[in-house]
Amino acid sequence: MPNIGPEYLIERVDALIDRLERLLPSAPPEPDWQSAVAFRWRRREGRGRLEAVTNRHVIALDDLQGVERQRELIEQNTRQFVAGRPSNNVLLTGARGTGKSSLVKACLHQFAHRGLRLIEVDKQDLVDLPDLVDIVATRPERFIVFCDDLSFEASEPGYKALKVVLDGTIAAPTDNVLVYATSNRRHLMPESMNENLEYRTVGDEIHPGETSEEKISLSERFGLWISFYPFDQDEYLHIVGHWLRHFGCSEAKVAAAREQALQWALGRGSRSGRIAWHFARDYAGRHLPRSRKPASA
Repeated sequence: MPNIGPEYLIERVDALIDRLERLLPSAPPEPDWQSAVAFRWRRREGRGRLEAVTNRHVIALDDLQGVERQRELIEQNTRQFVAGRPSNNVLLTGARGTGKSSLVKACLHQFAHRGLRLIEVDKQDLVDLPDLVDIVATRPERFIVFCDDLSFEASEPGYKALKVVLDGTIAAPTDNVLVYATSNRRHLMPESMNENLEYRTVGDEIHPGETSEEKISLSERFGLWISFYPFDQDEYLHIVGHWLRHFGCSEAKVAAAREQALQWALGRGSRSGRIAWHFARDYAGRHLPRSRKPASA
């Protein structure tokens, strides 16, 4: 048997490492921070990476009607954040189609020139939040991590990852990152009837059981709660009129569209900003001159 020296072993190990490196997925590229103000976190080949959104949905805060109080709260919180002042993670909850996610997008449009950036993260990728925060922690920009239509089952791993980012662990939360989340549920998790059996009384006070407390604990980590409610008929018609004018309809057409707008909402079983937007697009598309190009939201 030939005598195998250390140089030979080192050479073979180096060759083996080279082979393994070729099999491993390449490291994700550094985000091009100058190419966009909005990004998505995506997993490719087992790795998470930031991808620029070059054709983002642009909407102005003034276009969001019927939610003036909610708009004021989130705009003020975001203004504090981009100015480097204390601010809160935000949970927007309530009726569907009332402008929760649109408000977040409008805040980006309002403050992007002051260094605000938005990163959209899907629920299934929330387990990567600590890695995402590490990537942006040393950047000069201010980042909103946006989680849309958020809800959890108790066993989902993203639940704990989100709690860590909201509250921090032994390390303090990063001061250039906030989480803005929307949900139809205040407590972000489904509630079941048997949880009522866990409630107990202490004197005259009623205390929830451990299951309910766990569900409440996540939403309580958001410092600012903003609630949204269904629109009444007048509010709905006001929003319809706003969007019809946005598309270039005359006041006469706005008035003529009233009954059709109500029928449109009745057919969908809801009066909301989203329903008003959909109706306005349909009506303007049918009644505007063909040569006119509709504006975007």
